[in-house]
Amino acid sequence: MKRNTRQREAILASLHASGRSLSPVEIREEASRDVPNLSLTTVYRQLKGLVEEATVETVDLPGQSTRYEAPCGVSGESADHHHHHFHCVHCEKVYPIHACPGSMAQLAPKGFRVERHDLTLHGRCPACTGKG
Repeated sequence: MKRNTRQREAILASLHASGRSLSPVEIREEASRDVPNLSLTTVYRQLKGLVEEATVETVDLPGQSTRYEAPCGVSGESADHHHHHFHCVHCEKVYPIHACPGSMAQLAPKGFRVERHDLTLHGRCPACTGKG
């Protein structure tokens, strides 16, 4: 277990407070309110350790940079909670969708076995609906 530092605590607090997946730049912007001189290099270093110890999860969307989020188990869901994401094509923010349509096995070609799936919806979030 890594020791808690002001930087680490500010990064975790920003992820928990956001309720969504954040880019390292967004994390730095939020966490720098508590740690004013927080560098992007420090954010990346802290995120690497937090991911390794499963305190933070990565969110990878095709064509996008990796984002990070607090595991759902921390916010009251079970640790193995499976969820998907909504990507706003206007502001580029990514939000969790705490629902799943279920098994996708019927979509696989005959003879194939689905082991897991990821689903991302793309559109506009409420803040961006109706903008340009």
